[in-house]
Amino acid sequence: MKINKLISAVALAAVTTVTSTAALAGDKIRIATEGAYAPFNLINEQGELAGFDVEIAKALCAEMKADCEIVAQDWDGIIPGLMGRKYDAIIASMSVTEERQRVVEFTDRYYSNVLAFVAAEGKELDTSEAGLKGLTVGAQRATIAGQYLEDNLADVVDIKLYDTQDNAYLDLANGRLDALLSDKFPAYDWMRSEDGKGFDFKGEDIDIDDEIAIAIRKGDPLKEKFNAAIKAIVENGTYEKINARYFPFSIY
Repeated sequence: MKINKLISAVALAAVTTVTSTAALAGDKIRIATEGAYAPFNLINEQGELAGFDVEIAKALCAEMKADCEIVAQDWDGIIPGLMGRKYDAIIASMSVTEERQRVVEFTDRYYSNVLAFVAAEGKELDTSEAGLKGLTVGAQRATIAGQYLEDNLADVVDIKLYDTQDNAYLDLANGRLDALLSDKFPAYDWMRSEDGKGFDFKGEDIDIDDEIAIAIRKGDPLKEKFNAAIKAIVENGTYEKINARYFPFSIY
């Protein structure tokens, strides 16, 4: 889950603050995102958090009339940080899984995801087990894509897992991977960038009924507030406007 430039220690400390009149009511929410998963969350050229997740977070906070602070947190530590009360919610393109649900609670989805293989444009790639046998396939560690490879293709391909999607894309671009398995939408964004030119999707999408939602601590009443706000921004057109800034199709 990520792309483009690696995050420096300074960038990881970046903070975006979203304020509304709700601050007067004392309704303060601290939200974590990763900042390394373009176009969903990233550090922009101004050193600020940006992307689809960040815009959705801001829209939800405005709808809830809440004073929100959005902070960057590395992916491996993002759930521990929530449980350690460093922040109150995670809006970072996190998939709802049974394993995560044993630790945290999730809101309703705010977008849906499928997986896709990515390889060089001129490369013939049969994405069946027989076609992939013996190839080196990458994915980001601790993601749905990485888990899919380990659960379904561990005896078929040589799996390489990366701490960031940036590093996975880098190895793919440099020829150290035969293919990459990725969430489709960030891969789509990467292939429109200068670094991703010359690559395309291979085979059929892998639909694993993957829903992306906001993670909160179990029993937190924020769940109902976020759910109501998600419904509201979908119904009032705010979601569609944000979606259109990133994709020419709906990802809801």
